[in-house]
Amino acid sequence: MSLALLFPGQGSHFIGMGKDFSSKFTVANQLFSDLDQILGRPLTEIMFDGNIDELTLTTNSQPSIMAVSSAILETIRSENLINFDDIKAVAGHSLGEYSALYAANSISFSSSIQLLEVRSRAMQESMPVGTGGMAAIIGKSMLEVEDLLDSIKDYGQISIANDNADGQIVVSGEMSAINHLCTNSKGLGVKRVLKLSVSAPFHCDLIQSASNELLKVINNYEFDKFRYDFYSNVTSQQCSNIEMPDLLVKQIVSRVRWREIIENMIKDGISTFIEIGPGNVLSNLVKRINKSSNILSISKVEDLEKLNTIDHR
Repeated sequence: MSLALLFPGQGSHFIGMGKDFSSKFTVANQLFSDLDQILGRPLTEIMFDGNIDELTLTTNSQPSIMAVSSAILETIRSENLINFDDIKAVAGHSLGEYSALYAANSISFSSSIQLLEVRSRAMQESMPVGTGGMAAIIGKSMLEVEDLLDSIKDYGQISIANDNADGQIVVSGEMSAINHLCTNSKGLGVKRVLKLSVSAPFHCDLIQSASNELLKVINNYEFDKFRYDFYSNVTSQQCSNIEMPDLLVKQIVSRVRWREIIENMIKDGISTFIEIGPGNVLSNLVKRINKSSNILSISKVEDLEKLNTIDHR
């Protein structure tokens, strides 16, 4: 049995996420209390009962998603719901890498939140609001998207940010180019384009300043040897704890190679994926990448029952 744990990134948040775990499990409630203490502000109030626009702010969504993923993970551990010896690998989508690092026993919860506070603030402040954005292109191959972006480069800087799955590629760039793409999608031969609700153009060179800010502090943190194989967003390959500071700095401006990560995990013998955190975005992507993969999504307390279906032979 070879399990992989997957951790979601920005955009998977929703009001009320984690509240059911906080109410029912002491280990989760303690972790959320630690979150507020580390940040010095009541972020859990926004997460549990706040306004979705406030939660969507990068400085709120990044640490809150990581905290929910960690709370679910610790609940699974404390309730002995899976055999952690069956886990072979971990990966996270963008900010999800910080949840994966925590799961791999490489950094503490406190360190992960502290780093995300720097990262999220730097990313939010990297460009004036409204000058950059992101969009998901549905139904086009990587080569087709590359040709498409080349054809609209005169409208502004734009590049591929996430290779999520075949037919689902996210682009990032100046709003002039994003708007042109969205407004003229049919004429450009694109059936569906979804403008994303984000405050900056993530995973592209336009936010190099955010990468520089993370570089200033990341060497103050020590990354311990991974308990499980860790697949990097930047390379899509297994990496070591020694490489992690450099990879996390590069990740901010680099393409997220999610499709390649999942394909590489499958080649390396992973048979079951468990998405841990709010929503089920990664579960849907895994199904698009490989329809025969076994994937479970654990987002709410009632989802824990799904873990009973795992065959541990």
